[in-house]
Amino acid sequence: MQNSDTPTRTGGTTAPAGGPTPADRAARRAVTVFPVLVIAAGLIGLLSPTTFSGYGPDVPYLLGEVMFCMGLTMSLEDFRGVARRPWVVLLGLAAHYVIMPGLGWLIAHVLHLSPALAAGVILVGCAPSGTASNVVTYLARGDVALSVSVATVSTVLAPLLTPPLTLLLAGEYLPVDAGSMVTDILKTVLLPVAAGLVVRLVAGRWVSRVLGAMPWLSSLAIAAIVAVVVAGSADALKSAALTVLAAVVLHNGCGLALGYGCGRLSRLGRPASRAMAFEVGMQNSGLAASLATAHFSPMAALPAAVFSVWHNISGALVAAWMARRPAAPSGTVAGR
Repeated sequence: MQNSDTPTRTGGTTAPAGGPTPADRAARRAVTVFPVLVIAAGLIGLLSPTTFSGYGPDVPYLLGEVMFCMGLTMSLEDFRGVARRPWVVLLGLAAHYVIMPGLGWLIAHVLHLSPALAAGVILVGCAPSGTASNVVTYLARGDVALSVSVATVSTVLAPLLTPPLTLLLAGEYLPVDAGSMVTDILKTVLLPVAAGLVVRLVAGRWVSRVLGAMPWLSSLAIAAIVAVVVAGSADALKSAALTVLAAVVLHNGCGLALGYGCGRLSRLGRPASRAMAFEVGMQNSGLAASLATAHFSPMAALPAAVFSVWHNISGALVAAWMARRPAAPSGTVAGR
C-alpha cells in the first residue's frame, strides 16, 4: 500500500516478470514529474498567497482524496504478504516509527528550530510511510512485496502510533491534542483507504481501467496541499527557507541511510534492505501537512511541504544509483 505523498503504488506486490504494466509506467512518470509539479505549486503559493487564502480547511479533504486513490490500488494480497513474513515486516515497522521520530526530535534540537518548525519536523517523522516508497523501491530493484507490506501496516497503525509519538516528542514545543489527532487520522486516512479498498473489491474490473490515472490524481491533490500550506506562511518561509531545507535534507538523508543500514545489519539482503531504506526515509508528508495545519499552524506545516518535494527527488536519485548496482539474492531471513 501507499501513502499520501505523491503517486500511488506500482499496482502489485512484485515487479512484473513480463515488464512494467501501464500502471507501473504511469506511476514512474508521476514520480518523475511530481517534484516539478509540487515545486511549481509551491512557487505559486509563495508568489501569490492570496490566491489560496481561505483554503486551509480543505486540506483534509484533499488528503482524503489521495488516500482513497491509494485504497483503489490495494488488494487483499497486500495483507497476505504481511502474514508470510511477519517478523520482517515488524522490523520495518519498528525501524520506521523509531528512526524517523527520533531523527526529527534530534534535528530540531541540533538546529535549534523554532517551536512551530520543531513540531512540524517531528510530526513529519511520526507520520507513516510515504506514497512513492513502493514505486521507488521498484525502480531500485528492491523487495517491493516487503515495501508494500511495511507501508500497509504503518498506515493502518498510524492512528495508534502517530498521535502519541507526536505528543511525546513535540509536546515540549507546542500543545498536542493526541485524541483529536487520532480522530483526524481515522477520518482522513483509514476511512478513505478502506472505502477505496471496498470499491476495488466490488468493482475491480472497472477500477483496473483507471488505475493509470491514480498517480496523477494523487499528485495533483498533494500539489494543491503544498500550495495552500506555502501560501499560509509565505512571509515566514522567505526568512526560514534555508533552515527548513537543511532540516528536511538531514531528516530524509539520515532516514534513508539508517533504514538501509538496519536491513543490512539484520542480514536481510540487498533487495530487502533497499525496501527498508525507502520505507524508513520516505514519509506521508501529505498527512503531516494536514495534521500540522489543523493542530499547530501553517508555519509548522512547512517542513511537510518541503519534505513532500525533497524526498521524491532524493528517492528517485538514490533508486537510480541502487539500480545500477547488482541486487544480490535476498538473505535467508528475508526470503522466508
